[in-house]
Amino acid sequence: MSEAAPLLEVEDIAKHYPVRKGLLRARRIGTVRAVDGVSFVLRRGETLALVGESGCGKSTTARLVMRLIEPSAGRIRFDGQDVTEARGGALRQLRRRMQIVFQDPYASLNPRLAVGDAIAEPMAVHGIGTGTERRARVQELLRLVGLQPFHAGRYPHEFSGGQRQRIGIARALSVRPELLVCDEPVSALDVSIQAQVVNLLRDLQVRFGLSYLLIAHDLAVVKHAADRIAVMYLGRIVETADKRALFAAPRHPYTRALLAAVPRPDPALRGRVRPIGGDPPSPLDPPPGCHFHTRCPHAEPVCAREDPPLRPMATNGGAGHLAACHLAERLPPVPPVAAEAISPTAARRLALFTGARAAPEG
Repeated sequence: MSEAAPLLEVEDIAKHYPVRKGLLRARRIGTVRAVDGVSFVLRRGETLALVGESGCGKSTTARLVMRLIEPSAGRIRFDGQDVTEARGGALRQLRRRMQIVFQDPYASLNPRLAVGDAIAEPMAVHGIGTGTERRARVQELLRLVGLQPFHAGRYPHEFSGGQRQRIGIARALSVRPELLVCDEPVSALDVSIQAQVVNLLRDLQVRFGLSYLLIAHDLAVVKHAADRIAVMYLGRIVETADKRALFAAPRHPYTRALLAAVPRPDPALRGRVRPIGGDPPSPLDPPPGCHFHTRCPHAEPVCAREDPPLRPMATNGGAGHLAACHLAERLPPVPPVAAEAISPTAARRLALFTGARAAPEG
């Protein structure tokens, strides 16, 4: 995977929102740094997961990549083309190659459009095929995502949440993209349906050679679906690594806290790794130095003074393991977690993701 060519390159991308006070003569009183200097590379055929707490900037980053919102700074390149400078027809052609699957399957489909029309709409926008060819493509896509051709004439309210998400995936695939941005595509679904949709995405990736930017907070989904993981905190990436290296040897205290938050019923394991405490600071007024130091159990005075860069780790992570922490290489190793320490709910969820493919829900 590491030998594959870069498809998406994001360099120091930022999204800042001004905060104003007053009605007639509003004055600027601050800035919300929703995304504050994020960089990563996504290679062809790879799945990169962005994880972190709610409000850390994951979904904003996804929308910046798609140019659904305009960046305040930074550069985005797709297959060598500058997305941030593209306009008009050039931007439309880029968007044909990049599609998004939204989080909420109930809000992402037009209730007044039949499913077949919703799937065919992107093809009409981009001038792909004749009417007959589009209808044939719609039927092919419905079969690919586990639905039936006759479903094309039905409306979104006639389908379950999992079926609606399959329709959203079919719509995204209709223009034959190279990159799918999946913004928490299973978080609104039941656990068994989550497994079906994640396995469907994996099958489609192999079939069409897709690359995925996966936004998620469920570590069971990430561990099953991702090749590499980037951990975000308060608008920044604080650690990135191959998923095996990240789960085996996390180097940032925030990553460790996220992993420790997974419920473990074994009393012997409690307290060995403390879950994260407190609430994230406001992006309107982030703390100086390392933004995580106000919640970090290992923080030292240097953490409050100096902002640590995202730098390579020399221990256990292998090539491409980066962490933004002054203490990353001095932290004690994370104790191994026995298989039986996983909570029953998490064990069932992991079994669903790693077991046989489930039949589509009715």
